[in-house]
Amino acid sequence: MIPVFMLLIIFRDSVGYYTVGANHVSWLQLVAMIVFAVASATDWLDGHIARARHLVTNFGKFADPLADKMLTMTAFIFLVELKLAPAWVVAIIVCRELAVTGLRLIVVENDGEVIAAKMPGKIKTTAQMLAIILLLVGDPFKIGTILLYVALIFAVYSGYDYFRGSWSVFKGSM
Repeated sequence: MIPVFMLLIIFRDSVGYYTVGANHVSWLQLVAMIVFAVASATDWLDGHIARARHLVTNFGKFADPLADKMLTMTAFIFLVELKLAPAWVVAIIVCRELAVTGLRLIVVENDGEVIAAKMPGKIKTTAQMLAIILLLVGDPFKIGTILLYVALIFAVYSGYDYFRGSWSVFKGSM
C-alpha cells in the first residue's frame, strides 16, 4: 500500500480540490488518506487476529512494528512536504522509531527475544495514524494536530521506556 499511497500524494495536483474550512485538499490526497486508513486498519486487524488465534510469532512481533514504521514514516515525510506537520516533530518521531528498531535488533541478538510492543507504543502508533488521517483531509478542527503532539509525547516516553527496560544489553559493552 505504501507505493500506492506515495503515488497518490505525488500526483495529488493532477486533479481538482475540495474545501475543508480554509483548506483546499486534493481529491487524490483524500484517496491517499483512504489508502492509508485501510492499510492502518488491516494492520490492526492482522494483529488482532494473530493474538486471538494465538498465532503470535517472533517474526510477527518484529515485522508488524516495522511495517507500521514504514507506513507512518512515509506519510510523515509527505506531511512535512505538504506543510501539514512540523519537521522537528517528525524528526523526533523518526529518530525514536529508528532507535527502538535498532534496540530491538540488539536485544534479539543478545537475548534471542523480540521486544513486543507495549501499551505506550501502541498509543503512540494509534495517535500517529489518526493524526495522519486527519491531517491529510485538512484537519479543520485541529484534532489531527493535537493527536500529532500526543504521538510525539508517547514516542518520547515509550522510547525511554524501551531503553530503560533493556539497559542490561548495554552493560557489557561500556
